Amino acid sequence: MENRDLCCSTQLIDGDGGFNVSGIENFMKEVKLGECGLSYAVVSIMGPQSSGKSTLLNHLFYTNFREMDAFKGRSQTTKGIWIARCAGIEPCTLVMDLEGTDGRERGEDDTAFEKQSALFALAVSDIVLINMWCHDIGREQAANKPLLKTVFQVMMRLFSPRKTTLMFVIRDKTRTPLENLEPVLREDIQKIWDSVPKPEAHKETPLSEFFNVEVVALNSFEEKEEQFKEQVASLRQRFFHSIAPGGLAGDRRGVVPASGFSFSGQQIWKVIKENKDLDLPAHKVMVATVRCEEIANEKYAAFAENEDWCQLEEAAQSGPISGFGKKLNSILDSSLSGYDAEAIYFDEGVRSAKRKQLQEKLLQLVHPAFQSVLGHIRSGTLDKFEEAFDKALDGGEGFSAASYNCAESCIAEFDEGCADVFIEQANWDTSKIREKLRRDIDAYIDSLRAAKLSELTALYEAKLKEALSGPVDALFDGANSDTWPAIRKLLRRESESAVSGFSAALSGFNMNEQTKEKMLASLEQYARGVVESKAREEAGRVLIHMKDRFTTLFSHDSDSIPRVWTGKEDIRAITKTARSASLKLLSVMVAIRLDDDDADNIENTLSVALVGSSSGAVKDKSITASDPLASSTWEQVPSSKTLITPVQCKSLWRQFKTETEYSVSQAISAQEANRRNNNWLPPPWAIVALAVLGFNEFMTLLRNPLYLGVIFVAFLLVKALWVQLDISGEFRHGALPGLLSLSTKFLPTVMNLIKKLAEEGTKSTTNNPQRNPASLNFQQSGVSGSDMPSTASSEVTSLDNGSEFSSSSKVE
Repeated sequence: MENRDLCCSTQLIDGDGGFNVSGIENFMKEVKLGECGLSYAVVSIMGPQSSGKSTLLNHLFYTNFREMDAFKGRSQTTKGIWIARCAGIEPCTLVMDLEGTDGRERGEDDTAFEKQSALFALAVSDIVLINMWCHDIGREQAANKPLLKTVFQVMMRLFSPRKTTLMFVIRDKTRTPLENLEPVLREDIQKIWDSVPKPEAHKETPLSEFFNVEVVALNSFEEKEEQFKEQVASLRQRFFHSIAPGGLAGDRRGVVPASGFSFSGQQIWKVIKENKDLDLPAHKVMVATVRCEEIANEKYAAFAENEDWCQLEEAAQSGPISGFGKKLNSILDSSLSGYDAEAIYFDEGVRSAKRKQLQEKLLQLVHPAFQSVLGHIRSGTLDKFEEAFDKALDGGEGFSAASYNCAESCIAEFDEGCADVFIEQANWDTSKIREKLRRDIDAYIDSLRAAKLSELTALYEAKLKEALSGPVDALFDGANSDTWPAIRKLLRRESESAVSGFSAALSGFNMNEQTKEKMLASLEQYARGVVESKAREEAGRVLIHMKDRFTTLFSHDSDSIPRVWTGKEDIRAITKTARSASLKLLSVMVAIRLDDDDADNIENTLSVALVGSSSGAVKDKSITASDPLASSTWEQVPSSKTLITPVQCKSLWRQFKTETEYSVSQAISAQEANRRNNNWLPPPWAIVALAVLGFNEFMTLLRNPLYLGVIFVAFLLVKALWVQLDISGEFRHGALPGLLSLSTKFLPTVMNLIKKLAEEGTKSTTNNPQRNPASLNFQQSGVSGSDMPSTASSEVTSLDNGSEFSSSSKVE
């Protein structure tokens, strides 16, 4: 009895049939029943009231159930059902002490509660002790027969009864040996079993299918206490390892796991109280459902509050986590393993279903973190791809090769990242994220390809524009019959060069031939467009070019030296040549001729219509009757290639002639003025007449040299005045303007000459004071005439126009 302190007991069902829920829960926590799994046994005892049931249990299992006080008389000591843990017996053994049957305290209610408690004991117990008096064996109306009938009747209410061990404990054994008592008892038990009404399914079912029957005899506790204790101690040993094969409950069935014992007991008692048939398989599933769900909820709550998971979830929001899958798998495995450990003894189907639900709930909880980490991996991989791709392109690697190598490398890196976050329990498909990454990579490649192709196209277009614009300008400036052939040759050469380079550059982009040919054709078209644009631009300035060409040819000779209209030039021929050249330029600029088969007769048409008609070269009335330029289109030239329409050519030529006629008239005027300036001498006949008629005067001059000196001095003075007054220049613009100009300049010029002569005379007198005045006068009068006039002429002719005009302005 020294181990009774280790025992704890509580009332499971009170005398009114109320189930002590809180009491059994506390009892299970105190004895740690939930940790036992299936390794526990339940023993209950039935028997008449005051038959020594509690005494037997206390001595057999070291419990502390309340015992009857013999000195107070026989009365009810155990009300309802009490439960306790057996001290010192392994595995964990629970013993239930049932209220005695046939008690006077309950009266008519005895039978109802007796059946309810018996059914409850059979439903939850592995071993049922039936306490009976030895002297009742073999009696027809003994108290044990109603009890056995009750046990067998309620057994039929179980839908699929568990196999229970019935141990008959014969109390107060007499001298009759047990070997003689046991056959009689078994015969009585069989008779009772045969007499009990059974369902149709169990009409022929033997007793052994439901019960293992054991018989034990004990001496009287009051008369032979020592022998009683020895027999009880021997019986106690049989309860050690009772659930092991060969033990008292070795072939038990349908055991509820220990953690569900409380809930199972509640539900069984509830069904019994409602007087329903007890379906143990369904009850087992129901208990498993409730308990597994409770366990699953506990594990889910524990997982949600797990510190490692919380840290992992928080870290998943900020970026990728190394070993995410391994860490999360560990936490999930721990949670699911805990569930498996606690729910292992429950119904397999229910256990698996609840485990699956728990796993699904846990995966739903972790899925956002998983998606977040996967998203970080995807975005990080995309950033790495963009960086690696740009670096590869900057390093000179081909676009196609760089895009393929970088994409495959990054996809492989993403796959490694997916493997790192792989969750074994979920086996989530990452192909959609992978496809999104692939689409993002392809989109970036496409955008960069478009940018690179655009950049490459712009580069070659710029090269073409630079290579064509200047030369085409130069060719149009010197437009002639070879202009368009030269432009076609230039366009072909530069286009082929650009297309060749562009084609080589495009080879690195791994594009299909159709797209490549389209881009090359577009580049060729661009080159053609540059020339056409330049042609249209120059056509818009054709009048300026025509006037420039006319001016160049009209105002310069074949050596590009400016013409001086001396009167010997054929202005008509020069004008015709210059206009023909301008007309040639116009005919070149009229239409675009970039194709080898572009043949037209525009030049002949313009020549006939503009030059021929004006010069009278075309005299055929059938031709002159109709104007070939009275049209908006050219024959054999489509409108898309027309730069200047026939009507516009006619208008331009009219304007050109109007604006160049002034230059022609100026040349004619200059030629006539030059001719007049060169013809100031009298005619030869007049000269001969003067010589004949002035012979006498000439001879007079020869006879008197003084006259010659005076004439010479006068000539010098007149020559000086001629030079100073620039008489020929003044009369160049007409007689009247010349006379008016000379009238204003004559007097100041004469006064200036006189002043100069006076200053020279004064300077000579000062430099040679010993010379007499007569000598000076002589020199002035002509004695030394050869020196003086020469000096005076030099002084007069050396006067610049500025001094002249300055003096003139002063006089005015």
